[in-house]
Amino acid sequence: MVALICGMTFLTPFTLKASQQQDVYEIQDPYEGFNRVMFKFNEKLDKYILIPAAEGYRAITTPYARERVRNFFSNMKEPVSAVNQILQGEFKNSGISLSRFVINSTLGLAGTHDVAGAWGLKKNQDGFDETLAKWGVPSGSYLVLPFVGPTTPRAFAGTIADGFISPVYWVTEDHEDGAYAYVAYVGAKAVVDREALLDYTRDLEKNSVDYYATMKAAYIQNKQKNYHNSSDNNTVSYDFDFEEVEYEEVIYTE
Repeated sequence: MVALICGMTFLTPFTLKASQQQDVYEIQDPYEGFNRVMFKFNEKLDKYILIPAAEGYRAITTPYARERVRNFFSNMKEPVSAVNQILQGEFKNSGISLSRFVINSTLGLAGTHDVAGAWGLKKNQDGFDETLAKWGVPSGSYLVLPFVGPTTPRAFAGTIADGFISPVYWVTEDHEDGAYAYVAYVGAKAVVDREALLDYTRDLEKNSVDYYATMKAAYIQNKQKNYHNSSDNNTVSYDFDFEEVEYEEVIYTE
């Protein structure tokens, strides 16, 4: 359901490795009928659960407090990135991600402050979807799944794998109430991510003739961004990430 939160972005020309280029541009939607039904279902969940929770969270917190929380969740993704970057052969980036996690978890007060970024260690986060893409695994067809939102078979597999790599999973696994703690963590992150994009999605829906088609286009464009970031150095401009919110690219309003 977190994947519902997105915005429309625009692409500039860029070059991808041959296998990735073919993969990005050939994401098809043969299950559109099913996908549209699931999209409507997820819209209802978003409208009656996520949006009210996100609005309530915004109402009782300050921008400064929300930024600290966003930093915390972003920091928890660094070990996941480090593992995936090793699998991709990006050992330098893996070392940077691991260093960012150690520095921000300690000096940054549990990741609430990006001390490593201030020291010049740039965030470059990757997931198992990007790893599979680099290994030449095709994305498969476009899907909209209940509670998940826009995805592909490879992206969904990547999301599951990243969940098992996450330090939160390993910390909570052996505890009696670990499953509840993990679900609470995922739910809290969903609310935080949703709050960050409240204004964007309202404008997106308001200005869309076909909201489903717009969301699909935004999802595919975001995938192009992710694959680009995992390939050669070229320049592409985006407003913000689709599945994983890049908070520093979002303008927050009260």
